[in-house]
Amino acid sequence: MYSILLSTELIAQNYDEAKVPSYILPDVLKAQSEKVVTNVKDWENIRRPEILTLFEENVYGQMPKTFDKYEFKIKNENKHSMNGKAHLKEVEIAVTNHNQTVMIHLVLFVPTGIKKPVPAFLLINNRGKNNTSPTRDTLSGFWPAEQVIDAGYAVAAFHVNDAAPDHKDSYQNGVLRLYPEQLKAGNGMKAIGAWAWAASRIMDYFENDKDIDASKIVLTGHSRGGKASLWAAAQDSRFAMCVSNCSGNTGAALSHRRFGETIQAINTTFPHWFADNYKKFNDNESALPLDQHMLVSLIAPRPVYVTNASEDLWADPVGTFLSLKEAERVYGLYKLKSALPESIPAINMPFVKPPLAYHIREGVHDMTSYDWAQFIKNADLYFKSR
Repeated sequence: MYSILLSTELIAQNYDEAKVPSYILPDVLKAQSEKVVTNVKDWENIRRPEILTLFEENVYGQMPKTFDKYEFKIKNENKHSMNGKAHLKEVEIAVTNHNQTVMIHLVLFVPTGIKKPVPAFLLINNRGKNNTSPTRDTLSGFWPAEQVIDAGYAVAAFHVNDAAPDHKDSYQNGVLRLYPEQLKAGNGMKAIGAWAWAASRIMDYFENDKDIDASKIVLTGHSRGGKASLWAAAQDSRFAMCVSNCSGNTGAALSHRRFGETIQAINTTFPHWFADNYKKFNDNESALPLDQHMLVSLIAPRPVYVTNASEDLWADPVGTFLSLKEAERVYGLYKLKSALPESIPAINMPFVKPPLAYHIREGVHDMTSYDWAQFIKNADLYFKSR
């Protein structure tokens, strides 16, 4: 165990499996009435709504569903991008509420010569905008658009700062201008919720683009973007698949384990990410009435792909894998059998078969062409089976 300095506090972080305290996870299939859920009907009508509310009230905040006006326009396009392999569309999406407007900029590449609408990968980009450059002057393994196009998919991205600047002093200068009441509520949406909200507004656009098969959208995110991708897919069932890459605490990893990043650490360093109510659980995980296996379960029966990296213990690979394993119970209600092994697999040994997929890649906290190759295999398996 060693310590890291966060703000003015010294917070001890555990990296020793032998020092993980005993914990009891909330039962994903036991309703608040103590009824044990054993079928899809009771899951969808009783337990799932309960869990969704628990996350809204305690972690990510409310998700506003209404707005006054929605418009989009193609600001720029190039039908011969990527040396003729792709059709570039730069789309401006404007959403207005209470006389305030937020603009989300979408970069979209569609394979050329398509005969019918194609599935697409959408990235919530939490890195520099150069990683998703429409001019392709910067090529990045973080968003290897050419690799995705070559596989027959459209590939799209938006930057988190359009929805909520990723800073504690300015996060409210985006989507939250449309919903200022959220800022005063203990269960009010903050940055992660705003990024998830923006992903759904792009889904609204996809439903209006004749080149895109909106029933086959793979929502993808890395790290904090991976937290947002899980929350967006839980809230919006239009996303066909969810990828959460190295998302760690309050992403796919179990909080009750207290390994690597903790709730206190994440709330101290990033106080603008989650609802204020979440701070009640700083150094108090045992009181948390939920955990991240329940978030993954909210996406069932749709596929979820979760990853880790071997040098990224901060994101708790074991706790992430255990989260997926706990979610198998809910997928089982849908008669969907997980192909995951009983314990975390070896490094660079991906398990890509839907509905629950996982790999731990050799290396650091990042998203790479190797990761994307596995996501594409996973999507191929799922969409070709439908």
